Amino acid sequence: MAVFNETVVSDARPVRVGLIGHGYAGATFHVPLIMSCAGMQLVRIATSAPEKVALPGVDTIAAASELINAADIDLVVIASTNTTHYDLARQALLAGKHVVVEKPFTVTAAEGDELVQLADRLGLVLSVFHNRRWDSDFLTVKHCIDAGLLGEVHTYHAHFNRFRPLVRQRWREQDFPGSGALYDLGSHLIDQALVLFGLPQAIRANVANQRGGEQAPDYFHLLLDYGIRKVVLTSSALVRQPGPRFQVHGTLGSFIKSGIDSQEDALKQGRRPGSAGWGEEQPVSDGRLLTQRNGLPIKASVPGIPGDYLAYYQGVRDAIRGAGPVPVPGRDGLNVIRVIECAMRSHREQRGIPFAPEAG
Repeated sequence: MAVFNETVVSDARPVRVGLIGHGYAGATFHVPLIMSCAGMQLVRIATSAPEKVALPGVDTIAAASELINAADIDLVVIASTNTTHYDLARQALLAGKHVVVEKPFTVTAAEGDELVQLADRLGLVLSVFHNRRWDSDFLTVKHCIDAGLLGEVHTYHAHFNRFRPLVRQRWREQDFPGSGALYDLGSHLIDQALVLFGLPQAIRANVANQRGGEQAPDYFHLLLDYGIRKVVLTSSALVRQPGPRFQVHGTLGSFIKSGIDSQEDALKQGRRPGSAGWGEEQPVSDGRLLTQRNGLPIKASVPGIPGDYLAYYQGVRDAIRGAGPVPVPGRDGLNVIRVIECAMRSHREQRGIPFAPEAG
């Protein structure tokens, strides 16, 4: 059996988890996913509002530092405000704990780089919760690309739009470091693009506040340049009627995908992974594939591959036990922040910026 200062947890007992933050992300995503993951045990939550937590067998405390230094915690999950990610993750790593950080990983690339190096030096698991790698629509897009159904992809459009004309009074929409659409929804779209295509050669970006006032930017348009391949990522808070989520075009054909993964809504409704129909899409959201075989055109409806957020925490569990790779390692989260910083520079200077990951 592992003890406090060991980094590998045996199969003899569950990975004991402490969660920092019980806001939207903590309560909606992390709590149900951790509690649904065999081989994990949610032991304690650090929150400023313990009266809102009603989970049998789970302790609540106010001080994050107390949770971080507790001897009965193996994994610290950080789902607090973006500006706290770096400091809390650093404290947890120095305390000998494995760490999961809610996206965005950090506010700056310099902070992220320090955490990655620290985790590597200490031999600890450091992972970023980019759960939308396990969205149904993205898994389906990735399958079509990996299977060669589109040939060589030359154009990729991904959109994450909402209709929220009224600004809500929450930190995510206020003009704080690391807030706004680019760090929030943009982190997901960027991570997905990097999974598919790797790091870009250059970036051109436009970022705006379309709703006015003093809140953080709520619109972005990014062009990730891969030479012949162009990747366009966009988001707006003022789109009442969204178009396709993904449009992918290659030398053999095109794939168009509408709708959005069902898992977030299911979690908000109190459903749990493994329940009937989990992660499945309605037939109306089937993708449309136009390709060719032996020179003949083929049109097909492509059902979505079921989404599976639980796979993320299963991967974290296995990595901590030394039985598998780290899902979304810290370096992947760091590359997302580097792309965001490059995009912000492009926006300020109104020009394309070569992407140099080592430079931050």
